[in-house]
Amino acid sequence: MASHHSLFVFLLLNAILLLSYSAKSDDANDKLLQGINAYRVSLNLSTLVVNKNAECLADQISEQLKDQNCTNTTGTHTVPVGNYPKLLDHCHLNATVTRDGTIMPACIPDLVPGLVLTNFTRTKYTLYLNDSKYSGVGIASEDNWIVTVLTTNTSTGSFENTSGSVSIVGLHLHLLPLLLGFLVVLIS
Repeated sequence: MASHHSLFVFLLLNAILLLSYSAKSDDANDKLLQGINAYRVSLNLSTLVVNKNAECLADQISEQLKDQNCTNTTGTHTVPVGNYPKLLDHCHLNATVTRDGTIMPACIPDLVPGLVLTNFTRTKYTLYLNDSKYSGVGIASEDNWIVTVLTTNTSTGSFENTSGSVSIVGLHLHLLPLLLGFLVVLIS
């Protein structure tokens, strides 16, 4: 019965998204968040709360990806994300507070709403959305790219703003696990 309910919620949500979609990025981001939260509720998980710092990082990454070709109709795409320390710095973050986060970029031509939601709920990203350790989210999109950043409520995944500077040595030591996690998500 629960699986029928989950399927019904998923199909109903896709229908709503398809009928009410507008091409604006903020709309795509809001609709994706609504869809992800409906999906998580159907699994008896808590909804994700918007984390402005994760949203800042998602925005910076989507800005960097927007000029990349988008030929993948299923959404996921492997692209390099350079200058990661600079992106963190722009958002007043450091690797220490982002280490347990997850970055999920997707390339969906024209950000078709049904495909956007399906990309996150029916692909390798499902593993992360089904994980109860995630409590926050930041979503941003540019052109055909949409980036979702998941956060935790731990000190190593909270994406809380940092005060002061971080030594380069400390940054590199803490940056490696997040970058490796990012690559695993992209490759798998």
